[in-house]
Amino acid sequence: MITYAEPGPIDAVAQGFDADCRTIPLAALLPVRAIGKTVKVSHKYKQIAASIREIGLVEPPVVTPDTRNPNSYLLLDGHLRVEILRDLGIAEVECLISRDDEAFTYNKRINRLSPIQEQRMIAKAIERKVPKDKIARALDINVRSIARKMRMLDGICGEVTGLLKDKFCPMAVFDILRKMRPFRQIEAAELMINANNYAVSYASVILTATPQSELVDAQTPKRLKGMTAEAIERMERELARLQESISSIQDSYGQDHLHLTVAKGYLGKLIGNERIARYLAQHQPEVLGEFRKIADLTSTLPSEAA
Repeated sequence: MITYAEPGPIDAVAQGFDADCRTIPLAALLPVRAIGKTVKVSHKYKQIAASIREIGLVEPPVVTPDTRNPNSYLLLDGHLRVEILRDLGIAEVECLISRDDEAFTYNKRINRLSPIQEQRMIAKAIERKVPKDKIARALDINVRSIARKMRMLDGICGEVTGLLKDKFCPMAVFDILRKMRPFRQIEAAELMINANNYAVSYASVILTATPQSELVDAQTPKRLKGMTAEAIERMERELARLQESISSIQDSYGQDHLHLTVAKGYLGKLIGNERIARYLAQHQPEVLGEFRKIADLTSTLPSEAA
């Protein structure tokens, strides 16, 4: 007869925040980090200020009660928003009350809109009849930029949009991709993702190394200042070889990594056996040393790249 252990009582899940927000005077908020002098002249600061002036505060600051002073609160998240409210002459703000005083989560785990996500947000706002000048004021950009952002994905294939939807690509990168045929756009997007490089200069290099037949305007020969036609052809061949190498690595990477992980675990158990470790230490000390190095690996990258 099989018997089962009775499950113990399940502890209630502790809430991380109070159920309701609380309106708190700005004078009672104590920042946990200082704002640099250059922050107020940054584009980010001006953009947040424009958004608050135009549509109000979207996300409430996060605070926690100060255990040393019952009339004060530690400001965990929202330092720029609170500073902007002070500049606007606002005396109080509605805050989310945290039951924990750690600020790492808020300061280090931030999700920002990528250009594609921002474009979709603007498109949704326009669909809902929000005036373009109001959107421009909220984003601190001019109305012409709204029109340009709306056209950003024209000529970009859906697969590329999916690949780059959460990547921070400058708008000029999409202008470059638009000059390529869809299949080449996908290859270019994958190259940027593999290199983790979304710079305009890198996209321009990929465009330069793109065969003439894979360009939208296949009739106009490519020209690059300071480069001969022979040098451009050499770049095309080298980039093609690079793509083949990356593809072959991608095809086998998962299986190779699995094999390495299994081997590492096996060697760890092997040298964890005292009798085997003692035998290797007496008869094959070099092998034991290499086994220990493999068992202690925390990354498959070379030490200088890890």
